[in-house]
Amino acid sequence: MSQNVSERTRIKSERYESGVIPYAKMGYWDANYAVKTTDLLALFRITPQPGVDPVEAAAAVAGESSTATWTVVWTDLLTACDIYRAKAFRVDPVPSAPDQFFAYVAYEGDLFEEGSLANMTASIIGNVFGFKAVKALRLEDMRIPHSYLKTFQGPASGVIVERERLDTFGRPLLGATVKPKLGLSGKNYGRVVFEGLKGGLDFLKDDENINSQPFMRWRERFLYCIEGINRAAAATGEVKGSYLNMTAGNNDEMITRGEFAKELGSVIVMIDLVIGYTAIQTAAIWARANHMILHLHRAGNSTYARQKNHGINFRVICKWMRMAGVDHIHAGTVVGKLEGDPLMIQGFYDTLLKTKLAIDLPKGIFFDMDWASLRKCLPVASGGIHCGQMHQLLNYLGDDVVLQFGGGTIGHPDGIQAGATANRVALEAMVLARNEGRNYIEEGPQILRDTAKMCGPLQTALDLWKDISFNYASTDTADFADTPTANV
Repeated sequence: MSQNVSERTRIKSERYESGVIPYAKMGYWDANYAVKTTDLLALFRITPQPGVDPVEAAAAVAGESSTATWTVVWTDLLTACDIYRAKAFRVDPVPSAPDQFFAYVAYEGDLFEEGSLANMTASIIGNVFGFKAVKALRLEDMRIPHSYLKTFQGPASGVIVERERLDTFGRPLLGATVKPKLGLSGKNYGRVVFEGLKGGLDFLKDDENINSQPFMRWRERFLYCIEGINRAAAATGEVKGSYLNMTAGNNDEMITRGEFAKELGSVIVMIDLVIGYTAIQTAAIWARANHMILHLHRAGNSTYARQKNHGINFRVICKWMRMAGVDHIHAGTVVGKLEGDPLMIQGFYDTLLKTKLAIDLPKGIFFDMDWASLRKCLPVASGGIHCGQMHQLLNYLGDDVVLQFGGGTIGHPDGIQAGATANRVALEAMVLARNEGRNYIEEGPQILRDTAKMCGPLQTALDLWKDISFNYASTDTADFADTPTANV
């Protein structure tokens, strides 16, 4: 018995010290930590408060996102707390920002419930972004270990299955968003869907804020959309679809809308990011069980992804959504009206499409990562793009993408069908030029002009939009050190 008492006393003296002590001293900083393959790694961009040591700030983030509170607590003695403490193990200065630091934090895999995005994110981003020790904080990247990825289903269909279902290969898919976003009747909405699909698009889509408003209830919209889809498929001989937004005020209603879409024969449904991680996973599980393609509109993402020093980098959202199991996600356009640095956008696309990620600092990818056989998630490019940019879009984004033209289709002077035809003809001309080995990047404008001589709708579109572009400096560009620096 005396030996037990002595041992407990020794453990207490080693592990427990009353009062407030620095997080680093509490065990949340370890410059010599050996990262395990089962560890979840997070890279934070930390802007410490003036006078706060960056190592202490990193340790504080590690502590507050795992086991710690602001003081040492006696209940530490009731668990093997060392196992579950997150470890900040490296701090590098950000090259272009003297007051900012990249902090690497490792989390024990058993800290998180299997297959629960909500639980994982509650830890990683739960409280720390409001922490007083930091002036600003951004989650830049994560490495999710193979063992944890295996607890998630991943995309319900994925790129390969989707192409097989659509019988469309070797080119980007084409889509358009019904405009105006709000106010159309169900009948007129369905007319837009029919004309766009008949003109050559693969998909039409609901916008993020079309749910079931008084001017057009969801059942009405679904019925008219399906009528338009069926008519267009019969007229063209191609598989067509329209993203039917089943976002609702609660999960039960969301699934009710999805079930109705399935009964009508839809191949694809849509949800909004703002429904939350648990609802997204619920929708993805339902989609896989019901053989539906699941499209995610990233509504609201810029509220936390836009600022360079605070929030969450969109590549992290890409990883989480691929884990959650969506088949499509809006991921930037490079040349459109929405935020997007070319290299960063390519990093997002790599995150969604590659089976293994390798460190690529210019693209903002900080970790090697194996996707553990989770299916690929198809990026969607939307926001201010038009057919005159087709050579750029194909070059930047490749084949595995949905080119989602909104105003660039429906804004055509001769109507949406003509706009759709202009986009389809421009795309196929550019793909043909590429496949023939031509320098389609340099020759792109001339290829489009030559093709337009045989296609009136394309000529009209090129005359209207010319070389319009949205030339704003990107707020989110890669920040990286060519060689790792020593721990601060």
